[in-house]
Amino acid sequence: MKSSEVGGGAGTLSIGALAARFGLATHVLRHWEAMGLLHPGRDAGGRRRYGADDLNRVATILVLKEAGLGLNTIRSLSATVDRATRHEILRPAAEELRSRIAAAQASLEFIEGGLNCEYEDITQCPNYRRHLAERIGPRSPADQPSQDASCAGNSSRSS
Repeated sequence: MKSSEVGGGAGTLSIGALAARFGLATHVLRHWEAMGLLHPGRDAGGRRRYGADDLNRVATILVLKEAGLGLNTIRSLSATVDRATRHEILRPAAEELRSRIAAAQASLEFIEGGLNCEYEDITQCPNYRRHLAERIGPRSPADQPSQDASCAGNSSRSS
């Protein structure tokens, strides 16, 4: 470890050491500081020094970004201690995350359906057809092709 990484304050880290600890580029930490998300101390030479609180802030920013929050939302969230304001900020983020989870779950079900399909031609799979029908949406009666009774419900499999 370089002498510039430790020292300048007991238990503090240089920008390089902090960035390396989280797998970030140093310019990311500088950007977060410019946005008001980080407030590092400075040593006698004016170099940034990061302590335990900064470690917690960086970890918090990363967790919130992984949850889908943008930096502006994270800044608003970190600027409040009011529970009602926190809820106002997080409620839309929670709804968006629920939506992304639902979409990911539907995609996983589609892929697993393809893995479990016994048909040679995946386009003949009921699961595949159901997903396509959901994506296409309801059709008007004029758009629907006429089907004779022999085609409706045909589930013969290709061998």
